[in-house]
Amino acid sequence: MKRLAKLLFVVGLAASFAARAFAADLPAEIPLWSGTAPGSEGKTEPENVRVTDAGDHVVTRVHRPTLTPFLPTADHANGTAILVIPGGGHRELWMDHEGYSAARMLAAHGYAAFVLKYRLAREPASTYRIEVEALADTRRAIRTIRGRADEWHVDPARVGAIGFSAGGELVWLASSRHDPGDKESVDPIERQPSRPSFLGFIYPGRSGDIQPTADTPPAFMACAYDDRQDIAEGLAEVYLRFKRVGAPAELHVYGSGGHGFGIRAANARPAGQWLSRFEEWLADRKLAGTK
Repeated sequence: MKRLAKLLFVVGLAASFAARAFAADLPAEIPLWSGTAPGSEGKTEPENVRVTDAGDHVVTRVHRPTLTPFLPTADHANGTAILVIPGGGHRELWMDHEGYSAARMLAAHGYAAFVLKYRLAREPASTYRIEVEALADTRRAIRTIRGRADEWHVDPARVGAIGFSAGGELVWLASSRHDPGDKESVDPIERQPSRPSFLGFIYPGRSGDIQPTADTPPAFMACAYDDRQDIAEGLAEVYLRFKRVGAPAELHVYGSGGHGFGIRAANARPAGQWLSRFEEWLADRKLAGTK
C-alpha cells in the first residue's frame, strides 16, 4: 500500500507540474463564474493535464470552467469575436490543435479568440451532463464575451462559436437553446444574450441532432472524406438541411485528413488549410468587420 500511495503521489505531482508548465505559456485564464460554478459544488479535485507522445496537452477533471483569451493588437483587431470549443468526446479536452493553435492563428488575423475549457459529462464517474453543465459553460462563455465587449474591442453582434468534434455539439446546443438573457439579474453577465452570431462545425459529433430552421445563424462546416461515416456523411446531410430551410451554410469536405485534423503545424494536407476557408467565409458573410 505504501508503494502504491507513493506511486500515486508521484503521478499526481508529475501531472501538477505538467499543468503548471503548460499554463505558463498561455494567456491568463478567466473563470466563467466567480466562486463555484453551478453544479460543481463540493468538487475540489485538481485539474489534470497529460501530454501525449506527440506533445498534445489533454485536459481532464475540469470543475472550474474557464476562458483563455487570445486578443489581437488594437491596430489589427477587426471587432469579431470567436469562441473556440475543443473536442474530446466529452471525456477529455484536446487543448492544442482544437483550441489554442486555432485561437492563436485567429488572433494573428485580427479576431478576438477565446478557448473554452468546459466540464466533461462522459469522463469516468462524472456527475455532469452535456445539456446541463457543459451547455451552461458554453452559454456563460458567450455571455462573458458580450459582457466584456468594450474591454476586448469586439462588436457584441459579431460573437460566434466554432467547435471541434464534441465541441461542435455544444455549438449547436448553444444555437438551438439560446435565450435573450435575464435583464433583471444582479449579475451583468447573465443579462447578455447567449445566441452565437455564427456557427462553425469542424467534424462535429451527433450531427443528426443539428436541425436548423430558417433563422438559424449562418454556419461553416468542414470534415474529411475518410472520417467516420456518421461525421462525413452526417455533415453533408446537415448542409442539405440548412439548404432546405434557407439558412446560409458552406461545406468543405476534404479528400483526406481523418478525424481530429484541427490546426497542427505539421499538417500540410489540404484539410489543414480549413481555417483560411473559414476566414474567407467570414469575410463573404460580412462577419469579419474591418481592420
